Amino acid sequence: MTNEPSAHRLTVLGAGVMGASITTTALGHGVPVHLVDTDPQRLAEVGAVVEHQLRFARMMGSLPAGRETAALTTSTKPDTAFGPTVLVEAIVEDAGRKADVLAEVCGTLPPDTPIVTNTSSIPVDELAGAVDDPARLIGVHFMNPPYLIPFVEVIRGPRTAGRTLDAVTSMLAVLGRDAVVVRDSPGFVTSRLLHPMLNDAARLLGEGVASAEQVDTLMQGCLGHRTGPLRTADLIGLDNLADSLRILAERTGIDSHRPCRTLLEKVRNGDLGRKSGRGFYEYGEAQP
Repeated sequence: MTNEPSAHRLTVLGAGVMGASITTTALGHGVPVHLVDTDPQRLAEVGAVVEHQLRFARMMGSLPAGRETAALTTSTKPDTAFGPTVLVEAIVEDAGRKADVLAEVCGTLPPDTPIVTNTSSIPVDELAGAVDDPARLIGVHFMNPPYLIPFVEVIRGPRTAGRTLDAVTSMLAVLGRDAVVVRDSPGFVTSRLLHPMLNDAARLLGEGVASAEQVDTLMQGCLGHRTGPLRTADLIGLDNLADSLRILAERTGIDSHRPCRTLLEKVRNGDLGRKSGRGFYEYGEAQP
């Protein structure tokens, strides 16, 4: 597949934090996007979110200089006339809901269109049974925010075809992403290592061992963690983190991976991190 942006078109399912940010990444690299969400209000607001992210990405120098921003279209259902070269599912981290969406969308695509699930923890092969042809399903774990982080974790399931891997890595190259391909497993590499650490950081906070600032300062200054675990948790979204940890605990049998009490209390109180304006830190207002 060609590395010209004009040869690619992306359908993204889900206009939440990750779906909007993946859309920003594609548009800023000249790849048109059709963004689908069942919530009309979210679709009405996502344009402003994407524009804000594009401005920030340009300011940070993470988009190609002089590249024209591609066109964004939105709807509550996939547009069969759009003809995506790749479809990306980026809905909530819930295996049942993802499987339902993947099964439904198959009928809207030509049989050779690769399907990407943007999951942080769910094994790709667990979702492959929902797809008419498991060979065209692959996992791509974009890091948040995708428009600033150039590396992506690509998960090749045991039934993922080589042609699917080639097509998706070609598309990622057009988006300026460096793909690291790993084998399928719960949490893959990044979430399997990172998310339990974030859980332990929240647990230390709940036990009164240290404040959020102290935890993050020590991890930054002593161990070189770029943002600190609790700021990272706020960026991921505490509800997303809790969902991922539940999946890790269930799929690995490691009970300590279950979200700790402090994290669950934050989620119950609606303190979800940057996206809600408050998590382990205060942000004043919800961040796009």
